[in-house]
Amino acid sequence: MAKDMAKENVTRTNYGTGSIYKRASDGRWMGTLEAGFTASGARKRITVSGKTEAEVKRRLRDKRNELEREGRTNVKRTTSVARWAEVWLDMIQPRIRPSAYETDRAAVRVIVAAIGAVKLSDMTPADVRAVAKYLRINKKSTSTALRYHGSLIRMLKAASLDGYAIPPNVLLADPPKAAVHDRRALPMVDTLAVLEHASTLPAGSRWALAFLQGVRQAETLGLTWEQVDLERGLLTVSWQLKSLRYLDKANPSAGFQMPDGYEARHLIGAAHLVRPKSKAGHRVIPLVDWAESALRTWREKAPPNDLGLVWPGNDRKGKSWPRNAANDRDEWHDIQAAVNVAHPADRLYTVHEIRNTTATLLMELGVPESVRIAIMGHSSIATTRGYEHVDQTQTRLALNGVAGRLGLT
Repeated sequence: MAKDMAKENVTRTNYGTGSIYKRASDGRWMGTLEAGFTASGARKRITVSGKTEAEVKRRLRDKRNELEREGRTNVKRTTSVARWAEVWLDMIQPRIRPSAYETDRAAVRVIVAAIGAVKLSDMTPADVRAVAKYLRINKKSTSTALRYHGSLIRMLKAASLDGYAIPPNVLLADPPKAAVHDRRALPMVDTLAVLEHASTLPAGSRWALAFLQGVRQAETLGLTWEQVDLERGLLTVSWQLKSLRYLDKANPSAGFQMPDGYEARHLIGAAHLVRPKSKAGHRVIPLVDWAESALRTWREKAPPNDLGLVWPGNDRKGKSWPRNAANDRDEWHDIQAAVNVAHPADRLYTVHEIRNTTATLLMELGVPESVRIAIMGHSSIATTRGYEHVDQTQTRLALNGVAGRLGLT
């Protein structure tokens, strides 16, 4: 059809989601209607014809109504959840951050195991609940079930937009209830104990600055010396360390999986510096006197690395590598074990609970919310009130208060 149009140089007239033209070869009126995509991803069009323009408009209208009554524009009614999940992952990979993609990819493995054989058009709310049930049987948390529920619903909405018949009540299925997490700040006595022990370690400043500045683990491991301005006493948080998945592990030169427009700086292996996921994550924080002095001392004795990282990992085969997140976590656990510190739930505190401690200290000091947001890199104010300018003097005073409470003066 497209070749015939090119030969005859016809003019299309838009008509709703379709178009109409008069064929020059015989004067017959033709109409086309966009009808979604085939299972292979090719665009599908429906064509009608008639002796008059009015007749073609009527036929297009009737065909559109027929498709709407049917509840879908894709004629592939046997597509399974497993088959669509495979297509969906390919669709979203160029559009979302690698960490989000890995979550959806993990969710798809569970979804396929639980309901992969079910046809999209035959789904019921019970199938949605079956995914959460599968996770419960395998002793996964309700928080995981809630995340994977979100992946499933987004996957089904995408199928609906692509023309598959997803029963409306499936998309309205209730999500599982998330468990109340027990994450909390360290008590002051425990905080002082772990900081005292950390000060005896070669890279102990890594932990002290985490409590003082509230920097996330990935931001800390990705911190470079070019982000540390010791002359002006400023710390710029603008990168975080992430490992990206190879497009082809057997052929590393093929590159890495990342969405279009994703900003990443390759370090070595799969390790990259990537931008924070939100504008609020990119922030400039004043360094209090203790932090500035500690970083000057650390810079003099830190192991050299050609990656420019403040706290690098061990060299391997003569090459510099970033500090491994698992090893970093192990060191944090070792610090707690050394001073007999543990969470009330009889577990060790997570690395992220250091941020909870910083945030709690800022609240206890009566620091204004806008200043807390600027220090921690949260986005709640950005979401509800728009970005606020925070004077660095206020921020420095707040951090000096935290330093005083932590004995880092």
